[in-house]
Amino acid sequence: MDKLVYMFDEGKSGMKETLGGKGANLAEMTRIGLPVPYGFTISTRACNAYHDSDKKVTDDLEHEVLESLHHLESVTGKKLGDVSNPLLVSVRSGSVFSMPGMMDTVLNLGMNDDTVEAIAGLTNNPRFAFDSYRRFIQMFSDVVLDVDAYFFERFLEDFREKKDYATDPELTAGDWKEVIVGYKEIVKRHTKRLFPQDPKEQLFLAIESVFDSWNNQRAIIYRTLNKIPGHLGTAVNIQSMVFGNMGDDSGTGVAFTRDPSTGESILYGEYLINAQGEDVVAGIRTPQPIQTLEENMPAVFQQFVETCNRLESHYGDMQDIEFTVERGNLFILQTRNGKRTAQSAIRIAVEMVKEGIITKQEALLRVDPEQLNQLLHRRIDESIEINQLAKGLPASPGAATGQVVFDSDDAELLAKEGKKVILVRTETTPDDIHGIVSSQAVVTSRGGMTSHAAVVARGMGKACICGCDQIRIDSKKKEFYVGDTVVHYLDTITIDGGTGEIMLGEVSMIDPQLSEEFQEILSWADDERTLGVRANADNPTDARKALEFGAGGIGLCRTEHMFMDPARVPIVQEMILAENFEDRMIALTKLLPMQQEDFSNIFEVMNGHPVTIRLLDPPLHEFLPDKEELIVEVTKLQIMDPQSKELPEKELLLRKIRQLDEFNPMLGHRGCRLGVVYPEIYMMQAKAIFYAAASQLEKGFDVTPEIMIPLVGHVNELKLMRIVVDEAAELVANETGRKVEYTVGTMIEIPRAALTADQIAEEADFFSFGTNDLTQTTFGFSRDDAESKFLQHYIDEQTLPDNPFMILDQDGVGKLIETGVNLGRKTKPALKTGICGEHGGEKSSIEFCFEKGLDYVSCSPYRVPLARLAAAQATIRSKVLIH
Repeated sequence: MDKLVYMFDEGKSGMKETLGGKGANLAEMTRIGLPVPYGFTISTRACNAYHDSDKKVTDDLEHEVLESLHHLESVTGKKLGDVSNPLLVSVRSGSVFSMPGMMDTVLNLGMNDDTVEAIAGLTNNPRFAFDSYRRFIQMFSDVVLDVDAYFFERFLEDFREKKDYATDPELTAGDWKEVIVGYKEIVKRHTKRLFPQDPKEQLFLAIESVFDSWNNQRAIIYRTLNKIPGHLGTAVNIQSMVFGNMGDDSGTGVAFTRDPSTGESILYGEYLINAQGEDVVAGIRTPQPIQTLEENMPAVFQQFVETCNRLESHYGDMQDIEFTVERGNLFILQTRNGKRTAQSAIRIAVEMVKEGIITKQEALLRVDPEQLNQLLHRRIDESIEINQLAKGLPASPGAATGQVVFDSDDAELLAKEGKKVILVRTETTPDDIHGIVSSQAVVTSRGGMTSHAAVVARGMGKACICGCDQIRIDSKKKEFYVGDTVVHYLDTITIDGGTGEIMLGEVSMIDPQLSEEFQEILSWADDERTLGVRANADNPTDARKALEFGAGGIGLCRTEHMFMDPARVPIVQEMILAENFEDRMIALTKLLPMQQEDFSNIFEVMNGHPVTIRLLDPPLHEFLPDKEELIVEVTKLQIMDPQSKELPEKELLLRKIRQLDEFNPMLGHRGCRLGVVYPEIYMMQAKAIFYAAASQLEKGFDVTPEIMIPLVGHVNELKLMRIVVDEAAELVANETGRKVEYTVGTMIEIPRAALTADQIAEEADFFSFGTNDLTQTTFGFSRDDAESKFLQHYIDEQTLPDNPFMILDQDGVGKLIETGVNLGRKTKPALKTGICGEHGGEKSSIEFCFEKGLDYVSCSPYRVPLARLAAAQATIRSKVLIH
């Protein structure tokens, strides 16, 4: 039989799959001799067994829990439920991957009407004992008995008001006894049963509740967002309680060994005197900076600093540490690798290399490529005068503008409608996860830098301000107030999460400035990676941005975007509407110098870097007016103004649109099929490319255009189009006297092309896999229809693991890419291959491309840094696997 329960001194850090992250760290800290309250961990296997057994605690698990409890009692000298020296425990979740606040916790378990009296006598502190008991009733009822915490909070607020108290510490032991009676009545009213008094019943109910919380809504949303597998389950940590609410020589806090927002190497955190840990994390009271602990308890502070240094050195990473001080004695309740902003992650990684703690390769693996996007977005323009409305704690950097909402459901609904919103709450709870995901930023009036809102927002890279006590929120009226100023629901505000400032209206923002550490870690990435990174760019501005972000060339220049210029649309329409070859050539002759200028400008910016130019791809009707709107216009003119000069023109246009109309344009007359029927279109584009290249060569620039034929499904299509390109090259060479070196390739974007890639490679110098269309044609999905109709349902129901248009479907589309690469190189061993769909900027897809031997990926300019880092990580991981 597999062991299901482990005492803390039976585990170690390498057992995360079994003990969860929290359990493994508790075991490791116990092993290295840190002051950890003793306890045991119920494994993730037990969680899965519970769910497999129709949500029942198995006999084996019950037996092991009771055995471990007995061992805990013998080590501590206390006993659960004993009326002379009672043991109290915390029951906490702990999954393999950190999921802060997503699952359930119960503190002070073991308290009942008898043990509370024993604790009051043992501590000679009745107030502490009865305060702990009321906390237990509230938390247990909320987590286990499904009685909303709101009822207890409302009762307590009314009680304080009646007694004329401003804060909880003013309540006496007698007051807490009265509150406990009220709390029990709330439980009885809502559950139709008395609050459970048997500590063992409490324990098993709490264990079941933690197991159940693995599948609560907020945990599922968080797992989906962070790609955490649902089969892992959660461990449950049963730990003897220590108390931070035993007086002014006690306290509790959370600290990071470095600043999680900036990465600065300073102790960063908060604590509360005479409080329990949930008060800090839940944002119920606004805490003090950790540095003030040095003034209040200097010896404890010094011990804590030494412990922090030891933990960071031991784990080789910035640590997030929860601690409690009980009557002057320090206890470490938890440590884990701390969540951090992108800016912080990069600085910490670079500085730890320079401090000799980690290698460059380890530093590169420390930074999530997706985080780099946080650094590539705008911030508030410091040159303008800011009209500050209020200021809170700068909990997560970044700037955002949006409409104010006070409810997470509203945030989600409005975001789906395309609105940008900022969620404003008194404090957030784990149930607000969907609102935070949907919002541009979060503001809370209570809580500190380690509260739920701050930790979750930092992990998502969203701006966040916490503890902004200047604002008063009326959630019923959907308003908040700062002095005499009223901010209503859907009013626009701007926040700066780096300074804590809130401003009315929209504020001017500017492009980001990238730190030296950012450039340094990317230079390390370039030293490691073997996969090339290019950018998709259709104009000189995007091309410059691509070079600025380190692209090695342009992997996709879409020429149809050039045709969409409003000044050119009439000429493009003239070409489309031409009734014969001669008329079409007149329009194409007008377009040629425009295209030539486009390519010249891009070649000049790229100055020797490769540029892959895709010839016209979309169906022609996309350049014409909307058919339904034109029918309405024609009908109106026919009825109201039949003599109008516009009418014949619009009727002719409508006839042509109807001729071009297709049932399924995505699979219709587009791409190389246009070139085969109208080779003069591709001839014009190819000549424009060669004229541009020749002019740049004359100026001394190095130019090697790569001309890509789209939507090839049969080698004969590519053969015909290659002839057109070769003819254009020869014509321009004869005319200009300059021979341009060039290559001709194709975009592999339909399955037949991948399956016959050995034949197609006879005519191709390179392959570029267009993964957007290849995904559509492989799945048989129309992307727009799939994403708007059923794709999200597929993902929610786990019919598909991910949106295949965002994360490459390696089992299906990936096999076609692998097949295409292998077959193509069977014909031409040196065949250059890359991808240029959106997947070129997604980390797991980039790793796949590296593994399958592609030469490069191409993505949007702003995702180039991400791709550079992801490519380096893929190289490093492959070396680890080889060794």
